[in-house]
Amino acid sequence: MVVAMTKRIGIFDQFLLATAVLTRLPVAALTRLPVAAPASDEGAVAAASWAFPAVGAGIGMIAAIVLFLGSLFDLGGASCALLALVAAGLSTGALHEDGLADTADGFGGGRDRDDKLAIMHDSRQGTFGILALIFSIGLRAAALASIGSSIEGGLALIAAHAASRGALPVVMRWLVPARADGLGAMAGTPGPVPMLFAMALGIFIALGMLGPIRGAVALVLMGMAVAAMAALARRQIGGYTGDVLGALQQIGEIVMLLVAAAK
Repeated sequence: MVVAMTKRIGIFDQFLLATAVLTRLPVAALTRLPVAAPASDEGAVAAASWAFPAVGAGIGMIAAIVLFLGSLFDLGGASCALLALVAAGLSTGALHEDGLADTADGFGGGRDRDDKLAIMHDSRQGTFGILALIFSIGLRAAALASIGSSIEGGLALIAAHAASRGALPVVMRWLVPARADGLGAMAGTPGPVPMLFAMALGIFIALGMLGPIRGAVALVLMGMAVAAMAALARRQIGGYTGDVLGALQQIGEIVMLLVAAAK
């Protein structure tokens, strides 16, 4: 029944499902799917993962608009950069930042696999998580501020948000869920078509926003960073969780923005 249901989901519904999973935008009324609890439909999220970079581009566009508006009021590079990050965080409900913090706490403070998973499941933040958030926000804000131009910064935001989410289906297919009852297990494993489409779409958007040379360098370095983090997750907890996917998105976004800011 799960397979049949997944096949009946149209492209538009899949895009809305991906939007509901990755953001806090009010899209539930626009689709027939129970997007308020998408993990209840096993395999539906994996089938919709092709749309992750498209949703990411939309989040990047929201942040880019805020960055541009801030520059119109001459708020200064640092203020504009931080406001853009706030806008993106509000759009996602800080979902990925929370995943980064939980992953840092679990990997940094857990004694063994079970202990790491228990810490990651705990909603309280520890020292490692707080430091990870400081570094993430600080590096992204510094990169945006150093770009200078609000137009170029906006293009970098779109590229970073799209490409970092385009890598997630690859990790979901490469690794196995670390928890049998976690969000990763219920999301399912993306098939080769959604995975490859997500990769291609993320690459296309990044190259279009950053240019062929800078975009290619950013994508290669991002891929290396995401692969290293995915390998660490497999060694630490035997696979991935929703928190790990959030951490991977943050790492990918950071790398993309740093390369965009490089002179």
